Amino acid sequence: MEDKDLIDEISSIKNIMERSTRFITLSGLSGVMAGIYALIGAFLAYRMLYLQPIYDFKALDIQLFTLALVVLFFAVTTGILLTYRKARRSGQSIWNKSSQNMLMAGALPLLTGGGFALTMWYNGYVWLIASACLIFYGLAVVAASQYTFGDVKWLGICEIALGLMAGIFTGYGLFFWAFGFGILHILYGTVMHFKYDR
Repeated sequence: MEDKDLIDEISSIKNIMERSTRFITLSGLSGVMAGIYALIGAFLAYRMLYLQPIYDFKALDIQLFTLALVVLFFAVTTGILLTYRKARRSGQSIWNKSSQNMLMAGALPLLTGGGFALTMWYNGYVWLIASACLIFYGLAVVAASQYTFGDVKWLGICEIALGLMAGIFTGYGLFFWAFGFGILHILYGTVMHFKYDR
């Protein structure tokens, strides 16, 4: 066996092992689209909060909550569709042991953060919701990163750092939220697309 054949064989074994332990069909474009949806949502929230007279704060809370759910729905749906398309092109399954592990690792911090944000909203601590969302989302991304590309971990760390800053500068929560969920996702998705999707 020649050196080149040996290197090819080792590379093949490495690819098989990586496919079985890491969810590598995550689409970079889904990160870009999630960022775009987040920026559109932040723009609409900014208009509701700062460019229109507020007569009913309870109605505003419901409008902002509904807007957040719509943005989340579009981001998740687009992410699933683009990841499914990438998996189908590469002949892989979107629902396998590595994707299940990734979802399970990220689910606990994400659901805990969502519950915590809802309790803050319920008790009137709305100025800390952006901070909590960024921190817990970052923790979920870091936890899930062990089952996908290692680069994903850096997105989570940046989200946590932004969340901590948003907790200090509470009057700018919407801007931190837009930067973390919008700009960072666009940057991360672009890097992932050019590094892994092409």
